Amino acid sequence: MDIYHIWFDLQGGVKDVEFSERLERFLNAMKEAGHIAGHRLTRRKLGFGPAELGEFHVMIEVEGLAQLDQAFAAAASRADPVERLHHAVNSQVTNFRAALYRDFPDPIRQRGQEKF
Repeated sequence: MDIYHIWFDLQGGVKDVEFSERLERFLNAMKEAGHIAGHRLTRRKLGFGPAELGEFHVMIEVEGLAQLDQAFAAAASRADPVERLHHAVNSQVTNFRAALYRDFPDPIRQRGQEKF
């Protein structure tokens, strides 16, 4: 499983619960279309964490880079309903940061082959 991490802040005046509902609609639509495997939204608690990563964190699970590419293609197509749902989320964030991680060790890693 690969995990696409997104950190961000909300733009001024954006209501946090309304934003989370919009994000849920968008990512549920992406999951129903088979573009992602799952997702999770978290929010920094008690101010712990580096400020440069933003207050919110989304983790999007994909079953490999091919599925992630499908998700990016769907968002980039600018076709509805994905465009409408994506814009409702993307237009409300600032300080966007992203990274891609994988489970480790993953099935590709051969155990017992490590060299010291």
